[in-house]
Amino acid sequence: MAQSVAQPTAAPTAPPATLPLKDIAPWAVFGGVLMLVLLYFIGAEQGAVALVSGEGVHEWVHDARHLLGYPCH
Repeated sequence: MAQSVAQPTAAPTAPPATLPLKDIAPWAVFGGVLMLVLLYFIGAEQGAVALVSGEGVHEWVHDARHLLGYPCH
């Protein structure tokens, strides 16, 4: 008795989609500004350059400061 084996067929593949730089640039700038703001609040928001008075922001980002290697006390 002969057995038949199905031969794999090559499925047509679509070319990868390309994104123009002008579509990505606004999101990249937004992400960069957001990262700089977060870096400020984690790294420098205390003492003489504080934008927010009190220790509230410092206490919220305290563990992140230590995780990233910033000294704070």
